[in-house]
Amino acid sequence: MHPVQIYYIILLFLSVVFTLIYTYMWHKHFSVYFSLIFAFIPVANIGYLSTSMATNLEEALMATKIVYFGGCYLVLFITFYIFDMCHVKLPKALKIIMIALSTIIYAFVLTIERGHLFYDEVSFSINENSLPVLTKTYGPVHTLFYIFVGICFITGFTTIIYSYFKKRNVSRRIIWLLFIPEFLAAFAFFVIRLFIKDIEFTPMAYVFAQVMYILIGHYICIYNVTDTAIDTLVESGATGFISFDFNMNYLGSTSTARKIFPELRNLTIDKPLKRDPKLYDRFAPWIKEYAMDDTHGKNYYTHDEHIYLVDINHLIHEGKSNGYQFVITDDTKNQKYIELIDNYNSNLEKEVKEKTADIIAMHNNLIRSMAMLVESRDNSTGGHIVRTSDVVEILMDEIMKDTDFIEQNGITEEFKRDIIKAAPLHDIGKISVEDDVLKKPGRFNDEEFEKMKQHAPEGARVLHSILKDTTDDSFKKLAENVAHYHHERMDGSGYPDHLIADQIPMEARIMAIADVYDALVSKRVYKDSMSFEKADEIIMESMGKHFDKRLEKFYIAARPRIEEYYSKISE
Repeated sequence: MHPVQIYYIILLFLSVVFTLIYTYMWHKHFSVYFSLIFAFIPVANIGYLSTSMATNLEEALMATKIVYFGGCYLVLFITFYIFDMCHVKLPKALKIIMIALSTIIYAFVLTIERGHLFYDEVSFSINENSLPVLTKTYGPVHTLFYIFVGICFITGFTTIIYSYFKKRNVSRRIIWLLFIPEFLAAFAFFVIRLFIKDIEFTPMAYVFAQVMYILIGHYICIYNVTDTAIDTLVESGATGFISFDFNMNYLGSTSTARKIFPELRNLTIDKPLKRDPKLYDRFAPWIKEYAMDDTHGKNYYTHDEHIYLVDINHLIHEGKSNGYQFVITDDTKNQKYIELIDNYNSNLEKEVKEKTADIIAMHNNLIRSMAMLVESRDNSTGGHIVRTSDVVEILMDEIMKDTDFIEQNGITEEFKRDIIKAAPLHDIGKISVEDDVLKKPGRFNDEEFEKMKQHAPEGARVLHSILKDTTDDSFKKLAENVAHYHHERMDGSGYPDHLIADQIPMEARIMAIADVYDALVSKRVYKDSMSFEKADEIIMESMGKHFDKRLEKFYIAARPRIEEYYSKISE
């Protein structure tokens, strides 16, 4: 195989590979002319390869038609693409005329073996290097083709040069990537073929152009600040976008962003943000803060009595961050609404707190009043509910100091609040005990004691009925447990259910210490009050039997305050 043929094979292979690469990186926002360029270049290279391998006139003419199929349209699509990338709007009518002219020229190409307008004469031969040679004389339409191609190149160069000096919203990097292949293609088409006849350099220029255009495709995805998911927002003007790379070079912005930050209009794409001190002072602190901690991406900016939310995110392309993108939305209504809601909520919260405090106070007073009503029937326990509630609070103060204990037993501030509030209700079941038993001025016999024992389960039943509609489930359950089990003992000798150790709820175990201690140091109709020392001796001896041994240290710690408390109320 001749080296010239190998040359065309390599170019065809490369053009197909680059087209596949483009297909892989294709993006919805790529221009249709961009896709057509990559589609037509391999077709044109097939024509050049076929020309080098033709064995007769018929094959040579067919290959020539394929070459011109690329030639007639490729230069046109490249010109249209330059206009798109330079943001120069070409009238639709002019586009149609140019496409029609290109099609007419190619229609004459299809008649080269019969007509004389494109090729006046054509012949085929094999030269001394065993390569096919197509000898032809050109007709008037071929001259028109040269003029058409020349106009496309001149128009493309003019647009590129104008954009470089006049348009700030076009990347200089992309302008250079457009200029280089355009120059090489023009040079290969009009100059090199005048001196070298046996080999075409135009297909090489096409392949080199593919490389440049792949780079352009990569940069388009970075510079394109109007991603598909936000097209509607961009078109409506409700949201602005600004992009910077990691070196704080300006990559682009939308018109909405430029209205909010007018200084952006004077900032050239690819140029450092530092070129505008005002913009740098505004954006640089936001970028630096976000770079250190990407949770700090939301900022507010006020302009012309509007409050804008400036949301910073990473500029993502192909799964990698290429810089920073600012998403700017008018948040004025939301901020004013939030301010209004905050003021309303503050006032409402204040009113709710006041009403809630009143309701809680009424609720607590009602609970204590219920307990006092029951106690008023019992001649022997005057003030018991108040004292036991206070002792429970003193014990809880000590318990709450032991972090390990409260974590192991699930004790919280809510638990503390609930048990102090429930303590006065521990004997509410006495409301169902007969007067002749409850008010007996002496010790109970066995039958009377059995009746008295029923106040524990009865108290739980009464509280369940009273509190069944409350939304405070934790208090309801705790209050029932205190009433039901405060006479249970750790060794199982208590009542009413003879529970053992951890079967007894923690709140009932705490209540038991306060209840017994008050009974010991208080005067009853059937006994005198005991001294603190004697009461303490009984309590300590009962630890592990009657009372939870684990609560002993809290009782010991609370004892000075308990004794001080009883000393004061006895004065």
